[in-house]
Amino acid sequence: MNEPITPGDLDGATAVVTGAGRGFGRGIAAALTAAGAHVVGVGRTGAALEKVHAELGDAFTPVVADAADPATAARLLDEYRPRIIVLCAGAMPRMSPVQEQTWESFSLNWNVDVAQAFHWTQEALRRPLPPGTSVIAISSGAAINGSPLSGGYAGAKATVRLITSYAAAESERAGLGIEFVSVLPQLTPLTDLGAAAVAAYAAQQGVDADTFVRARGPVLTPEQVGASVLAIATAAEPVHHANTLTAAGISPLA
Repeated sequence: MNEPITPGDLDGATAVVTGAGRGFGRGIAAALTAAGAHVVGVGRTGAALEKVHAELGDAFTPVVADAADPATAARLLDEYRPRIIVLCAGAMPRMSPVQEQTWESFSLNWNVDVAQAFHWTQEALRRPLPPGTSVIAISSGAAINGSPLSGGYAGAKATVRLITSYAAAESERAGLGIEFVSVLPQLTPLTDLGAAAVAAYAAQQGVDADTFVRARGPVLTPEQVGASVLAIATAAEPVHHANTLTAAGISPLA
């Protein structure tokens, strides 16, 4: 079985990061390239990926593709055989109460976030990818706490966490040595999705966005998310299959 990657030998390791053009995905791509990995960044918007490429240089390869398409997962896993996979792509939910949602808006994150987790996880197990590979799925703190103004987002993110835990059990049962881990970050205004959610919940409570954010404590940054994902990918010992993440750090989910 291959040994886990450590920070000293990320040089030459390939990582695939979906949703790499913005927010947490961008922060994760930056952390991995800074540690020596070559990152294949997947996203739907070429202009956003090119901005990341301009920042990170040739250590970042932009790929314009739909991460929720099973053909994308199959193609990129076969082409790059990554040792680190970070599933960070997701849809922007419609911020409105349930009675104002349509089924199409309510189910959006199931068709993107959950589909992505399902297809990439399935493809990783079916091949299987080499022992020592890390598959890290970005879920959300909403998976625990709910999010009544974002349609099916919270349930979708809870399912992402569950799919990851199912895959971890399958990897262990079959002795594959593939590590599957989910990360549940707290709400932060420093991503497009988080800023929209903060604005919606602040308005619901009748306060301004700054007041809402201050009441929640220190703000989680994309850079902290990137550092936490790097720590998981390079850990010497297996990491708990589900972990919450706040500005104070990462903690195993009970």
